[in-house]
Amino acid sequence: ADCSPFPSQSLLFLGLVAAVCLGLNLLFLTIYLICLCCCKRDQEPETKRPHTCCVTWMAVTAGLICCAAVGIGFYGNSETNDGVYQLLYALDHANHTLTGIDSLVAGTTLQMRVGLEQHLARLSELLAARGDYLQTLKFMQQLSGSIVLQLSALPVWQDASANLTALAGDVAYVEYYRWLAYLLFFILVLAICLLACLGLAKRSRCLLTTMLCCALLTLILSWASMAVDTAAAVGTSDFCVAPDKFIVNQTEGDISAGVVHYYLYCDQSLSNPFQQ
Repeated sequence: ADCSPFPSQSLLFLGLVAAVCLGLNLLFLTIYLICLCCCKRDQEPETKRPHTCCVTWMAVTAGLICCAAVGIGFYGNSETNDGVYQLLYALDHANHTLTGIDSLVAGTTLQMRVGLEQHLARLSELLAARGDYLQTLKFMQQLSGSIVLQLSALPVWQDASANLTALAGDVAYVEYYRWLAYLLFFILVLAICLLACLGLAKRSRCLLTTMLCCALLTLILSWASMAVDTAAAVGTSDFCVAPDKFIVNQTEGDISAGVVHYYLYCDQSLSNPFQQ
């Protein structure tokens, strides 16, 4: 999907499209039921049985199609769950990477400030009589101080790591209830289809009427879930196509814009910000 300058309006438009489709679907069913009732009254008794058989077979066919759609829904729900958990694994891996960067930078800075300074001080004592060596040691001390300053200027990823941990927890929480809700929804649709077939077999008007009401509720939930899933898919695809703005906004204040642009766009014309 193309990255829209007004993503909220685009997602709202998709929701309105689903609402219009739901309205047309309900209108079609209403017209069909009205025509069915009117035609049934006008028919003669001897012509009712073939028409009833036709309606029965149409209902059975629709039920089988719904069962097949439910099977596809179970598969899609499982695949979505696997994809989300792969995302959680990637977030956890990124979290470990950021934590490792902080640990390496902190350890290197400590070694430069304490360990190297001690060794240089010891060498200064041993080579106090050699002026040329002392000049070299002073240059090394200046160089180590410059390295320590550069290491101190590197961004600390502790806040970003905490944000990734919180994000992973929120995603896992939402995904669990999303997976459970869709699982229960598909089981409900499957139960309605089976009970509708049972009502047709037993010619139970009460059961068929109840299943019709449940089917209407299921139809509304289906279109609502389709609107939510479509909006989520479009929003996610927009992020995957153009995540630059989101990354720049998230790193603002923690990392300089030059460093972000250098590693984000990988443009050879940009100068290395660490060599300026």
